[in-house]
Amino acid sequence: MEQIAIRMLQHFVYCPHRWGLMEIDRAWAENAFVVKGNIIHERAHEKGRYALRGKKVYTDLDIWNDAYGLYGKLDCLEVGGGRFTIVEYKPTQPRDDRSCRLEDALQIYAQKKCVDAMFGCDCAGVIYYADTKRRQELPLQEPGLEALLTGTLAQMRACIDEGRIPPVPDKQHCSGCSMKDLCIPAAHRRTAGLRQRITKALEADP
Repeated sequence: MEQIAIRMLQHFVYCPHRWGLMEIDRAWAENAFVVKGNIIHERAHEKGRYALRGKKVYTDLDIWNDAYGLYGKLDCLEVGGGRFTIVEYKPTQPRDDRSCRLEDALQIYAQKKCVDAMFGCDCAGVIYYADTKRRQELPLQEPGLEALLTGTLAQMRACIDEGRIPPVPDKQHCSGCSMKDLCIPAAHRRTAGLRQRITKALEADP
């Protein structure tokens, strides 16, 4: 079974094509949004282990789950009062009505599967948004997250096995993506449209 890094789940759900450039082509580029996120995570990982308000707090913690073929790191795990809580740090809260982004919820759900398996618990998960300095608790008991996790892992492994980079999704928001200059999404969309027209023309040709 191909081992999947948890952080790559987030990239795949956000944009499978971006994930393919990173995972299969080994391409990478940074912009201001990526640098800001890196700085926030570096600060979160500084202390290692400490106590806070009666809780033990562990940062930069290695986690894995062999049954799912997952591995990664936690920004933070809080333990206290018989309760385990994952804390994931994100730069900005969604500007729409969503409490969190789907790719972030899936990332933390995958982290939960690892923590639960490692410590025999039923942990909770929260996102700490740096721009609002607030926590958002996540509904990690939603049954749809399990199906999304297993389905996404299957798609990722199929692409890796085939060496295939998924196409740019329709209506994908590319303006803030650090990979935009490498991906050239507008060119991909024009090529896809041309391919469809040629295919239809060939099918219509007697």
